Parts: sequence; C-alpha cells; structure tokens
Amino acid sequence: KFSPNFNPITDAQMLGGALQGISCEKDVLIDILTQRCNSQRLMIAEAYRDMYGRDLITDLKENLSHHFKEVMVGLMYPPASYDAHELWHALKGVDTEENCLIDILASRTNMEIFQMKEAYLMQYNNDLQQDIDSETSGHFRDTLMNLAQGTRMEGYADPSTAAQDAMILWEACQQKTGEHKNLLQMILCNKSYQQLWMVFQEFQNISGQDIVDAINECYDGYFQELLVAIVLCVRDKPSYFAYRLYNAIHDLGFHNKTVIRILIARSEIDLMNIRQRYKERYGKSLFHDIKHFASGHYESALLAICAGDAEDY
Repeated sequence: KFSPNFNPITDAQMLGGALQGISCEKDVLIDILTQRCNSQRLMIAEAYRDMYGRDLITDLKENLSHHFKEVMVGLMYPPASYDAHELWHALKGVDTEENCLIDILASRTNMEIFQMKEAYLMQYNNDLQQDIDSETSGHFRDTLMNLAQGTRMEGYADPSTAAQDAMILWEACQQKTGEHKNLLQMILCNKSYQQLWMVFQEFQNISGQDIVDAINECYDGYFQELLVAIVLCVRDKPSYFAYRLYNAIHDLGFHNKTVIRILIARSEIDLMNIRQRYKERYGKSLFHDIKHFASGHYESALLAICAGDAEDY
C-alpha cells in the first residue's frame, strides 16, 4: 500500500478537514488511511499533531463508532503495538478471548513476539507472560506461555531426530497424560518450522494419520485448537489465516473482531497470499464474502484494505 507521491502534511490537512466538519467525512478517512502503508500513517499522525496539537487516534475514536472505528484506529498502530493492544483486550476483557490469543501467539515469529512484549509493557505497564499466566489455565496456558517466550529454533533441522520427535508426538496422542501433553507442546513450540515439517511427515509414516487429525481425535478445548493452529502455521501461514477468516465470516455470524484483526495485522505481511489461498480453497474471493456480510463505511474500509488487485473480482 506504499503511496509513491506521499506528503504527510497534505494528508494531515485533509484528515483534519474531514474530522472537523459538521459531519465527519468518512470517505476521505478511508481514501487516505487505507491507501498508505503503516510507516506512512505514523508520519501522518506526527504531522497531524504538529498541525492541530491533537492526537489523531483520539480524534478518530471521538468521531467514529462501532466496527468502522476499530478498523480506522487499528490501522494507526505500529504492528507490534497492534498485537499488544489486541492481546491486552483479549486477556483483560470481561471474558478472555482465547481465539485472539491463539491467532496471535501461534503465528508470530520470535522477533514479532519480542517486539510485541516490549510494546505490551510500554502501553499497559504489564508483563504479557504474567497476564497470560493469570488469565488462562491448564495445558492451554502452558503452551501459550511457551510460545510467548519466543524461543523457537530458527532455520535449524536435524533429519536424524525427526522420527524420534514424531514417535513422542504419536505416544502423546495415545497416552494423553499430563507429561505427554507437556512433551507435545514442547516439541510444537520450540522446534524450528523446518524441523517440524519433517516431524509431521514422519508422524504420517508412523501412524498412517495426519497430525492434525490425530490431535483433533485425542484432545479437545482450547489446548487442541492451539496445537492445531501451530501445526497449520508451520505448514502454511497464509492458509491458516484464510481458514480463520472463512470461519470468522461464516461460522460465527461474521465475527467482526477476528476479520478486522487478521486484515490489519497481515496487511503488509501476507494478505495477498491469504486472499489467493482463500479463493483457491473456498471458491469465492475474500472480497466477495466481506461484501456479502459487511455494510456501509465499515465494508468500504475492509474492502479497501483487501483490494490491490481488483481485477480478480
């Protein structure tokens, strides 16, 4: 979304005009904020503060409402701050939003996790790991805690231990003791993606079963959902997010928060690939499905984030 003829001062002026008017000009907000990349939006916010002596995020919050507000405000956070913001609300809301915790912690790289923990501390003066510890429980908590360490091996693979790891996973699916659950999550949270790729092949050879099917058969609840999310991210992150979006749009009566979070968080990472996988897997484009469920300025904003190669539609 990088805008080539970018001028933060002009953009800030346009936004100021749109927000000051008698009725807020929402189309102008969409045209500007969805068509700049995150670093450009941060420069606009700085120019806005210099020009009006006010915070752009605060002004957006005051002038907008509902899901449209969530989209426009969400775009203004740097990626690590946005993850921190989402995790904080998922942990500290009335009900813990386990799906948000799963989405974020199962999919982020070590570097992203490190930056998100720093942002969390800065924004909320709290330790992310302590909050996970106090707001979740059981083996689900242990697995989240492990992921939140951000200590996954990177780029390393040892074919000679892949079969051994696969055996441990297979036994863990048979035995289901606390110790076995622990071994299962230790392997899934700490081995490199390259290693796990081989482990899953070996698992198939040993058990004649796909690892996802085995986990679904043996475990349940959020622990099971989290383990499956890790496996799917190892295999193909864009496919994982396509699957999460599809479920959020169809199963839960359009779960707005999930759709907004994935579109914003992945918009500069792999959204193009996610959209490709979505179309391949579900036959309809993500663009089409959002259009079908959302409406008004909220719909326009989501579609603008999702656009980019409109000739597909």
